Amino acid sequence: MKKDVLTIAGKEYGSRLLVGSGKYQDLAETRAATDASGAEIITVAIRRVNIGQDPNAPSLLDVLPQGITVLPNTAGCYRARDAVYTLQLGRELLNGQKLVKLEVLGDDKTLFPNMPETLLAAETLVKDGFDVMVYCSDDPIQARMLEDIGCVAVMPLASLIGSGMGILNPWNLSLIIEQAKVPVLVDAGVGTASDAAIAMELGCDGVLMNSAIAGARDPVRMARAMKLAVQAGREAFLAGRMPRRFAASPSSPMTGRVA
Repeated sequence: MKKDVLTIAGKEYGSRLLVGSGKYQDLAETRAATDASGAEIITVAIRRVNIGQDPNAPSLLDVLPQGITVLPNTAGCYRARDAVYTLQLGRELLNGQKLVKLEVLGDDKTLFPNMPETLLAAETLVKDGFDVMVYCSDDPIQARMLEDIGCVAVMPLASLIGSGMGILNPWNLSLIIEQAKVPVLVDAGVGTASDAAIAMELGCDGVLMNSAIAGARDPVRMARAMKLAVQAGREAFLAGRMPRRFAASPSSPMTGRVA
């Protein structure tokens, strides 16, 4: 059987669950939840989390599992130029790492992506040699434009960041998945394990989440649940669900009955 892996910018990952690093009580809880999730990629908000900017403060890098990919992101940026500068800083802090996550927000109430600024930033970053994973609206046209620019993954929101509302528009996600030639990962809105499983059953290549784990009553247990949900959803997608029918169909054959 062919190994089922997530490939982003030419690198293979065994886990299709990506996690964030914010909102935990402390760095110890961050490490414990990250371990439990089995994630091989963790996002880090360059503007909010210390990964070397302050040498006198604890660094997230000191507690992360060995070998995990640290994915700098532009959380808190509302303009293309700020996002570009932030990721250039991240590249310096992470010894020239090219893989980044771009998000340019429209306002601080909805945290919805500002797509014109996102497209502008994506084009600049790709020209500067970055491998760009990009948070975007669930608009198939915008997603295709980002792919055409050269982004290595598109990350449409399921619902608003931190809302936990789950997947509100599965039809748009399906359209994006159907046309995409790069990985499609749900980003934002996942609230519980069933949301992650549904995303994977739709055919998403992965799921990124932070609040759903960090905001749970027991983050470490929720991280384990999300790991299993992503795995189960992927297996169900690959297996292919039974057809939906508008009539009952007996589980046992009617022919050859004893009585």
